[in-house]
Amino acid sequence: MTVSEVRVDPSAHQEVRQGAAAGLRHQPIGELVLETGVAIPEVVLGYESWGQLNADASNAVLVQHALTGSSHAVQADSAEPGWWDGLVGPGKAIDTDELFVVCINMVGGCYGSTGPSSLAPDGEPWGSRFPYLTLRDSVRAEARLADALGISQWRAVIGGSMGGARALEWAVTFPDRVGTAVVIAACAASSAEQIALAQAQVLAIRQDPDYRGGDYYSEAAPISGLGLARRIAHISYRSETELADRFGRTAQPGEHPVSAERSTEAWRQRYQVESYLDHKAAKLAQIFDANSYVTLTEALMSHDVGRGRGGLAEALAAAAGVRFVLAAVTTDRLYLPAQTLELAEAMPQSTEVHWIESDIGHDGFLTETAQIGALLEAEGL
Repeated sequence: MTVSEVRVDPSAHQEVRQGAAAGLRHQPIGELVLETGVAIPEVVLGYESWGQLNADASNAVLVQHALTGSSHAVQADSAEPGWWDGLVGPGKAIDTDELFVVCINMVGGCYGSTGPSSLAPDGEPWGSRFPYLTLRDSVRAEARLADALGISQWRAVIGGSMGGARALEWAVTFPDRVGTAVVIAACAASSAEQIALAQAQVLAIRQDPDYRGGDYYSEAAPISGLGLARRIAHISYRSETELADRFGRTAQPGEHPVSAERSTEAWRQRYQVESYLDHKAAKLAQIFDANSYVTLTEALMSHDVGRGRGGLAEALAAAAGVRFVLAAVTTDRLYLPAQTLELAEAMPQSTEVHWIESDIGHDGFLTETAQIGALLEAEGL
């Protein structure tokens, strides 16, 4: 089945708006004035937490999700696996027996926080009216939630990919509120190549006829465009070596990519790697909102921790009191290891770059939890 054949129940939009994760809680944070000066009224953040906050609120850790991730980092009592189960939980590197761990759905997303699929004050989905926002906007929103939870300082803010960019932004925006920032598979500013890849994904969605400028909630969702965006992204998440070793040029069972039949039944005549990308596309199209994909992707394009702060070195100098732990995935071709080295060189104090050995590529920040756990334990987190 191709992505174009997947059909999403219209009620799924409402489920996305409400948030379906077990343990999901909602915190109103009031009006949020964005960097652009535009205000979003009555913002709500969805979040999950594990463990207990101690008396002086000194054991709080913020875990930041990646682009299409959610607050569901830990399975706990839920039937759904968490995206960092190998790292967070009782007795694990981020030990919920000792720490109070929070994961917040980024504003603009579709897993319980205010976003394009949320209802605007007029009772209709925001859709095309949802404003452009930046990662800084998301961090300022998260600070409001921390206030509501009684957390004046995070013991650590930890994230990979877009989560790593938000951890870095937290440290620079609120240096007095971050003890340690753990930045994994991320960089100081989105590069030209990263922006180019992001633009291709955004255009794939916007050029889907079902997108309707972003106002599609009462109609068919733009799942073909979202699926294509996911394919583009996922290729950059995995290394050439991993794709070659896993799939090579092998045909999908029962299909014949080099045959006359391909001209009449093209979608069925695939290599295994094509089937793999089709699966990834169809899976995301069933659970994620296309407008949120656009909103969060454009927010990630905005990432530049030195913007408006006198450049990277000056921005990091303002966070001199924060301890930074930097890690790069050796085979990452989206957030290049060289970019992590550049970030380390701009630090006001000597900062080592730790290496996550993986054949996977960028997604190593999700799969190599044993190595990341060992790093966090060695760093005393």
